[in-house]
Amino acid sequence: MPFVTHEENGLVWLTADTLKNVNHGFSTRLGGVSTAPWDSLNLRSAEACGDDPAAVLENYRRLFAVIGADISKGVLTQQTHTDHVRVVSEKDAGKGLLRPRDYTDVDALVTNVPGMSLVVFSADCGTVLLHDPITGAVGAAHAGWRGCAAGIVEKTVKAMASEYGANPENIHAALGPCIGSCCFESDSDVPEAMRSALGADAEPFIQFRTPKYHIDLSGINRQWLVRSGILQKNIDVSDLCTGCHPELFWSHRKMGNARGVQGAVIVCPKELS
Repeated sequence: MPFVTHEENGLVWLTADTLKNVNHGFSTRLGGVSTAPWDSLNLRSAEACGDDPAAVLENYRRLFAVIGADISKGVLTQQTHTDHVRVVSEKDAGKGLLRPRDYTDVDALVTNVPGMSLVVFSADCGTVLLHDPITGAVGAAHAGWRGCAAGIVEKTVKAMASEYGANPENIHAALGPCIGSCCFESDSDVPEAMRSALGADAEPFIQFRTPKYHIDLSGINRQWLVRSGILQKNIDVSDLCTGCHPELFWSHRKMGNARGVQGAVIVCPKELS
Protein backbone atom coordinates (compact mmCIF):
# COMPACT_ATOMS: atom_id res chain seq x y z
CA MET A 1 0.00 0.00 0.00
CA PRO A 2 1.22 3.57 -0.59
CA PHE A 3 2.63 5.68 2.18
CA VAL A 4 0.61 8.63 3.45
CA THR A 5 2.13 12.13 3.43
CA HIS A 6 1.34 14.45 6.36
CA GLU A 7 2.08 18.13 6.92
CA GLU A 8 1.81 20.20 10.08
CA ASN A 9 3.23 23.70 10.46
CA GLY A 10 5.46 23.12 7.44
CA LEU A 11 6.88 19.84 8.72
CA VAL A 12 6.33 17.00 6.24
CA TRP A 13 6.56 13.33 7.18
CA LEU A 14 5.33 9.95 5.94
CA THR A 15 3.52 7.06 7.58
CA ALA A 16 2.81 3.50 6.45
CA ASP A 17 -0.58 1.81 6.58
CA THR A 18 0.89 -1.41 7.96
CA LEU A 19 1.98 0.51 11.07
CA LYS A 20 -1.25 2.46 11.52
CA ASN A 21 -1.74 1.08 15.03
CA VAL A 22 1.53 2.46 16.37
CA ASN A 23 2.99 5.98 16.42
CA HIS A 24 5.73 6.27 13.82
CA GLY A 25 7.03 8.42 11.01
CA PHE A 26 9.59 8.78 8.24
CA SER A 27 10.84 12.35 8.08
CA THR A 28 11.64 14.49 5.05
CA ARG A 29 13.99 17.47 4.98
CA LEU A 30 11.09 19.93 5.39
CA GLY A 31 9.90 21.75 8.48
CA GLY A 32 12.97 22.26 10.63
CA VAL A 33 15.14 25.18 11.69
CA SER A 34 18.58 24.25 10.32
CA THR A 35 20.17 26.57 7.78
CA ALA A 36 21.86 25.64 4.49
CA PRO A 37 23.32 23.20 3.60
CA TRP A 38 21.35 21.31 6.27
CA ASP A 39 18.04 23.04 5.57
CA SER A 40 15.88 22.39 7.25
CA LEU A 41 14.78 19.30 9.23
CA ASN A 42 18.27 17.89 9.60
CA LEU A 43 18.57 15.02 12.10
CA ARG A 44 22.30 14.47 11.64
CA SER A 45 24.40 15.19 14.71
CA ALA A 46 26.22 18.50 14.84
CA GLU A 47 29.50 16.65 15.45
CA ALA A 48 29.10 14.74 12.21
CA CYS A 49 28.18 17.58 9.90
CA GLY A 50 28.74 20.98 11.52
CA ASP A 51 25.11 21.97 12.01
CA ASP A 52 24.08 23.96 15.10
CA PRO A 53 23.44 21.50 17.97
CA ALA A 54 20.50 23.58 19.20
CA ALA A 55 18.94 23.46 15.74
CA VAL A 56 19.32 19.68 15.48
CA LEU A 57 17.70 19.19 18.88
CA GLU A 58 14.83 21.51 17.93
CA ASN A 59 14.35 19.50 14.73
CA TYR A 60 14.00 16.33 16.79
CA ARG A 61 11.55 18.07 19.13
CA ARG A 62 9.39 19.09 16.18
CA LEU A 63 9.42 15.63 14.62
CA PHE A 64 8.66 13.87 17.91
CA ALA A 65 5.80 16.30 18.57
CA VAL A 66 3.97 15.58 15.32
CA ILE A 67 4.51 11.82 15.62
CA GLY A 68 3.31 11.77 19.22
CA ALA A 69 6.59 10.68 20.79
CA ASP A 70 8.30 11.71 24.03
CA ILE A 71 11.76 13.04 23.21
CA SER A 72 13.00 12.16 26.71
CA LYS A 73 12.43 8.50 25.79
CA GLY A 74 14.07 8.65 22.38
CA VAL A 75 17.05 6.39 21.63
CA LEU A 76 19.39 6.74 18.64
CA THR A 77 21.56 4.20 16.89
CA GLN A 78 25.29 4.79 16.39
CA GLN A 79 25.39 3.65 12.81
CA THR A 80 28.48 2.21 11.14
CA HIS A 81 26.89 -0.13 8.54
CA THR A 82 27.11 -3.19 10.80
CA ASP A 83 24.68 -6.00 11.57
CA HIS A 84 24.63 -5.20 15.30
CA VAL A 85 21.26 -5.02 17.09
CA ARG A 86 20.86 -3.41 20.51
CA VAL A 87 18.14 -4.43 22.95
CA VAL A 88 16.86 -1.15 24.40
CA SER A 89 15.81 -0.89 28.04
CA GLU A 90 14.31 1.97 30.05
CA LYS A 91 17.85 2.87 31.13
CA ASP A 92 18.63 3.89 27.54
CA ALA A 93 16.05 6.68 27.44
CA GLY A 94 17.47 9.83 25.85
CA LYS A 95 20.72 8.29 24.64
CA GLY A 96 22.02 9.98 21.52
CA LEU A 97 19.54 12.84 21.93
CA LEU A 98 19.64 14.26 25.44
CA ARG A 99 22.69 12.42 26.76
CA PRO A 100 25.66 10.55 25.34
CA ARG A 101 25.46 6.99 24.07
CA ASP A 102 27.55 4.38 25.89
CA TYR A 103 27.50 2.04 22.89
CA THR A 104 29.01 2.05 19.41
CA ASP A 105 28.50 0.23 16.11
CA VAL A 106 24.74 -0.21 16.49
CA ASP A 107 22.58 -0.17 13.35
CA ALA A 108 19.34 -1.56 14.77
CA LEU A 109 17.31 -1.27 17.95
CA VAL A 110 14.51 -3.35 19.50
CA THR A 111 12.41 -2.80 22.62
CA ASN A 112 9.18 -3.70 24.37
CA VAL A 113 9.29 -0.84 26.88
CA PRO A 114 6.12 1.25 26.49
CA GLY A 115 6.76 4.82 25.36
CA MET A 116 10.33 4.26 24.20
CA SER A 117 11.05 5.71 20.74
CA LEU A 118 13.60 4.08 18.45
CA VAL A 119 15.34 6.24 15.84
CA VAL A 120 17.38 5.31 12.78
CA PHE A 121 18.49 7.70 10.06
CA SER A 122 19.79 7.75 6.51
CA ALA A 123 20.60 9.74 3.39
CA ASP A 124 20.08 6.95 0.79
CA CYS A 125 20.25 3.81 2.95
CA GLY A 126 17.16 1.81 3.78
CA THR A 127 15.26 2.35 7.01
CA VAL A 128 12.99 -0.39 8.34
CA LEU A 129 10.41 -0.06 11.11
CA LEU A 130 8.81 -3.13 12.74
CA HIS A 131 5.88 -3.68 15.11
CA ASP A 132 4.43 -6.82 16.63
CA PRO A 133 0.86 -6.03 17.72
CA ILE A 134 0.69 -9.20 19.84
CA THR A 135 3.67 -8.58 22.14
CA GLY A 136 3.89 -4.81 21.58
CA ALA A 137 7.56 -5.05 20.65
CA VAL A 138 9.01 -2.68 18.06
CA GLY A 139 12.22 -2.52 16.05
CA ALA A 140 14.08 -0.11 13.82
CA ALA A 141 16.95 -0.91 11.46
CA HIS A 142 19.34 1.08 9.28
CA ALA A 143 19.95 -1.10 6.23
CA GLY A 144 22.34 0.30 3.67
CA TRP A 145 23.86 -2.11 1.20
CA ARG A 146 26.55 -3.31 3.60
CA GLY A 147 24.11 -3.88 6.44
CA CYS A 148 21.64 -5.40 4.00
CA ALA A 149 24.23 -7.89 2.75
CA ALA A 150 25.11 -8.71 6.37
CA GLY A 151 21.48 -9.54 7.14
CA ILE A 152 20.72 -6.67 9.53
CA VAL A 153 16.99 -6.84 8.73
CA GLU A 154 16.70 -10.56 9.46
CA LYS A 155 18.76 -10.18 12.62
CA THR A 156 16.44 -7.44 13.87
CA VAL A 157 13.42 -9.70 13.35
CA LYS A 158 15.23 -12.55 15.12
CA ALA A 159 16.05 -10.24 18.05
CA MET A 160 12.36 -9.38 18.43
CA ALA A 161 11.57 -13.10 18.41
CA SER A 162 14.28 -14.17 20.86
CA GLU A 163 13.90 -11.26 23.28
CA TYR A 164 10.13 -10.82 23.32
CA GLY A 165 8.63 -13.93 21.79
CA ALA A 166 7.44 -12.16 18.68
CA ASN A 167 6.18 -14.45 15.92
CA PRO A 168 7.40 -13.10 12.55
CA GLU A 169 4.02 -13.90 11.00
CA ASN A 170 2.48 -11.29 13.29
CA ILE A 171 5.07 -8.56 12.69
CA HIS A 172 4.17 -5.58 10.54
CA ALA A 173 6.93 -3.77 8.65
CA ALA A 174 7.52 -0.62 6.65
CA LEU A 175 10.53 0.25 4.48
CA GLY A 176 11.07 3.97 4.17
CA PRO A 177 12.33 6.04 1.24
CA CYS A 178 15.82 5.14 0.08
CA ILE A 179 17.87 5.33 -3.08
CA GLY A 180 16.13 3.50 -5.91
CA SER A 181 17.54 1.26 -8.60
CA CYS A 182 17.27 4.25 -10.95
CA CYS A 183 20.05 6.01 -9.01
CA PHE A 184 21.89 3.22 -7.17
CA GLU A 185 24.72 2.39 -9.57
CA SER A 186 27.59 0.17 -8.46
CA ASP A 187 30.51 -1.91 -9.60
CA SER A 188 30.50 -5.67 -9.08
CA ASP A 189 31.18 -5.50 -5.32
CA VAL A 190 27.59 -4.75 -4.34
CA PRO A 191 25.88 -7.46 -6.42
CA GLU A 192 28.53 -9.96 -5.33
CA ALA A 193 27.79 -9.17 -1.69
CA MET A 194 24.04 -9.54 -2.24
CA ARG A 195 24.43 -12.84 -4.10
CA SER A 196 26.71 -14.16 -1.39
CA ALA A 197 24.08 -13.34 1.23
CA LEU A 198 20.87 -14.28 -0.57
CA GLY A 199 21.89 -16.49 -3.47
CA ALA A 200 19.33 -16.66 -6.29
CA ASP A 201 16.85 -14.61 -4.23
CA ALA A 202 18.97 -11.52 -4.94
CA GLU A 203 18.85 -11.81 -8.74
CA PRO A 204 15.49 -10.06 -9.37
CA PHE A 205 16.89 -6.96 -7.67
CA ILE A 206 20.14 -6.70 -9.66
CA GLN A 207 20.31 -5.39 -13.20
CA PHE A 208 23.35 -4.76 -15.37
CA ARG A 209 23.04 -1.63 -17.48
CA THR A 210 26.34 -0.90 -19.18
CA PRO A 211 28.68 0.05 -17.63
CA LYS A 212 27.21 -0.31 -14.10
CA TYR A 213 24.98 -2.53 -12.03
CA HIS A 214 21.72 -1.09 -10.70
CA ILE A 215 20.54 -2.32 -7.31
CA ASP A 216 17.01 -2.34 -5.89
CA LEU A 217 17.89 -1.88 -2.23
CA SER A 218 14.27 -1.74 -1.04
CA GLY A 219 13.54 -4.94 -2.91
CA ILE A 220 16.42 -6.77 -1.29
CA ASN A 221 15.55 -5.51 2.19
CA ARG A 222 11.97 -6.60 1.58
CA GLN A 223 13.26 -10.04 0.53
CA TRP A 224 15.06 -10.30 3.87
CA LEU A 225 11.78 -9.57 5.66
CA VAL A 226 9.99 -12.30 3.72
CA ARG A 227 12.82 -14.76 4.40
CA SER A 228 12.50 -13.87 8.07
CA GLY A 229 8.91 -15.08 8.07
CA ILE A 230 7.02 -11.78 7.79
CA LEU A 231 3.96 -12.07 5.59
CA GLN A 232 3.99 -10.06 2.38
CA LYS A 233 0.62 -8.53 3.20
CA ASN A 234 2.18 -7.03 6.34
CA ILE A 235 4.95 -5.16 4.49
CA ASP A 236 4.71 -1.64 3.06
CA VAL A 237 7.49 -0.26 0.86
CA SER A 238 7.90 3.41 -0.07
CA ASP A 239 8.39 4.00 -3.79
CA LEU A 240 10.17 7.34 -3.28
CA CYS A 241 13.83 7.52 -4.35
CA THR A 242 16.00 9.80 -2.23
CA GLY A 243 18.22 10.48 -5.22
CA CYS A 244 15.33 11.59 -7.44
CA HIS A 245 13.69 13.90 -4.90
CA PRO A 246 16.18 16.46 -3.54
CA GLU A 247 13.25 18.71 -2.65
CA LEU A 248 12.19 16.11 -0.05
CA PHE A 249 15.27 14.14 0.94
CA TRP A 250 19.02 14.25 1.34
CA SER A 251 21.05 11.87 -0.80
CA HIS A 252 24.67 11.08 -0.03
CA ARG A 253 25.27 9.88 -3.57
CA LYS A 254 23.82 13.04 -5.08
CA MET A 255 24.94 15.65 -2.52
CA GLY A 256 28.09 14.29 -0.91
CA ASN A 257 28.83 14.98 2.73
CA ALA A 258 27.52 18.55 2.88
CA ARG A 259 23.98 17.54 3.77
CA GLY A 260 21.71 16.37 6.54
CA VAL A 261 19.88 13.10 7.14
CA GLN A 262 16.27 12.09 7.44
CA GLY A 263 15.07 9.74 10.13
CA ALA A 264 12.60 6.99 10.90
CA VAL A 265 10.97 6.81 14.34
CA ILE A 266 8.73 4.20 15.95
CA VAL A 267 7.22 4.36 19.44
CA CYS A 268 6.61 1.26 21.54
CA PRO A 269 2.88 1.39 22.33
CA LYS A 270 1.60 1.72 25.87
CA GLU A 271 -1.29 -0.61 25.12
CA LEU A 272 -1.43 -3.67 22.86
CA SER A 273 -3.45 -3.17 19.68
